[in-house]
Amino acid sequence: MESILTDRLAILSHPQRMAVFRLLMRRCPDELPAGEIAEALQLKASTASVYLSALTQAGLISQRRDGTRLLYAVNLDAAREVVAGLFVDCCRGRADLCPPQFPDLRRSISPMTEKKFNVLFVCTGNSARSIFAETILRDMVGDKFTAYSAGTAHCSELNLFAVEMLKSKGHDVSLLRSKNIGEFQGADAPHMDFVFTVCDRAANEECPTWPGQPVSGHWGMPDPVKAEGTDAEKRLAFHQIYGSLHNRIMAFSALSFENLDHGSLQKRVDEIGKETVKQE
Repeated sequence: MESILTDRLAILSHPQRMAVFRLLMRRCPDELPAGEIAEALQLKASTASVYLSALTQAGLISQRRDGTRLLYAVNLDAAREVVAGLFVDCCRGRADLCPPQFPDLRRSISPMTEKKFNVLFVCTGNSARSIFAETILRDMVGDKFTAYSAGTAHCSELNLFAVEMLKSKGHDVSLLRSKNIGEFQGADAPHMDFVFTVCDRAANEECPTWPGQPVSGHWGMPDPVKAEGTDAEKRLAFHQIYGSLHNRIMAFSALSFENLDHGSLQKRVDEIGKETVKQE
């Protein structure tokens, strides 16, 4: 077991192999094709292939063939073994010896307490998908959640088709605005209980760690802003994304938060992100 740990640490000691591993961790539980990984990290295809092969052989990621494509996903069991090998075995579970973010890795996390949760939806531009999610959650279950949204881009504005769609669904859009993620990373920012990325590009970016280790999920879906064709065809794209988000948020808000611990909630959030949802 010790040799496996040292071999895995040796693989992860290479900055770009670590970057590949972290990308797949951020996109968990998604399976990504090699081409998308190479593009996201600005690697040559041949270079990405070498790194993926090394990580696969070490058992840190898994590989699956889908037709002509090879899909890769992080191996969470292996990741847990690496963390446990470093901080549980060496620290003997002593909270005073482990890093602050791992106060006691063997201690079970108590169920989420009954309270109003803060939820942040993140995408690149904060012009459509994350705005949809913020508005749907606010208007569906605003008594249970405080909804926020933000974009990783430094400058954006609300998409007119998105605003039109929300109005057609009866939502109040008067207070909506496009926001940068920096607004939610300062010392005076609200503490987040849940953070969701709703586009692949935002999920691929290496954002700072959120304080308090909120439950995080990736609910990636196509960008309706990039839809081409007539205005009717563009409106259809926005309608489909609205419907997908509506159904996922409905499933999320129906979870029994008072009966689920942090780990169980994370699992359910991941499952919702993988579900194929029917459009409204």
